[in-house]
Amino acid sequence: MTDRDNVFAGSLPECYDTLMVPLIFDAYAADMAARVAESSPGSVLETAAGTGALTRALAPKLGADAHYVVTDLNAPMLEFAAARQRGDARLEWKQADALALPFDDEAFDVVVCQFGAMFFPDAVRGYAEARRTLRPGGRFLFSVWDRIEENAFAHEVTQAVAEIFPEDPPRFLARTPHGHFDVERIRQALHLAGFSTVDVETRAKTSVAASAHEVAAAYCFGTRLRDEIDARDPSRFSAALARATAVIAERHGDGRIEGKIQAHFIVATP
Repeated sequence: MTDRDNVFAGSLPECYDTLMVPLIFDAYAADMAARVAESSPGSVLETAAGTGALTRALAPKLGADAHYVVTDLNAPMLEFAAARQRGDARLEWKQADALALPFDDEAFDVVVCQFGAMFFPDAVRGYAEARRTLRPGGRFLFSVWDRIEENAFAHEVTQAVAEIFPEDPPRFLARTPHGHFDVERIRQALHLAGFSTVDVETRAKTSVAASAHEVAAAYCFGTRLRDEIDARDPSRFSAALARATAVIAERHGDGRIEGKIQAHFIVATP
């Protein structure tokens, strides 16, 4: 991961929420919300919440007296998420670094992180912070994307954009969102962070889009891939978008298309 892989600002939060969330995040958010809510937690901490895909799925499943603290390192992402869920007194919004949480020890029944751990500069430290803030008997639940080859659209967009920049291919998607897929390394990091039990489940789902262009636009406008393209040559962005659209259409057809997505769900207990 580079120093800027976890910076989401400017128009990116809106593009991310409008394009990427319905494409790949909403279906997994429903699964994660159900897993968190099954223990009827009274206090929940969400780290790296992004624009609130999980928050919106989970909040309706929690009890009327629950306390749900929603955090993210990036203020623009958190502000966007909070704006979509105003009026719920159970929710507390707080900018916070998952690697240095501003909360007391043993403060929460559940710590949850959907597709955020891949952005931790130090996974063990991030996991240790989750462990520190858990009450006895608490659970840490999080999800990460599997390797990029198991996620059709992300892989195809990466290959297509590489054709436009063969001398220096943008690798953000493979490097960071899909760079934390090694289950054994995840287990080792969790054990080093103080967790004794680690359960991993790999789940494949189907991503659905109205067109190949919709998929290409989601990845090119709604992720840090846009910044990597612009850093190389912003005048070639349209060519990269067009090539990504063409590659996806060649492999999936035009009109309504489907592609495989795959992620790991992890539940860790002290």
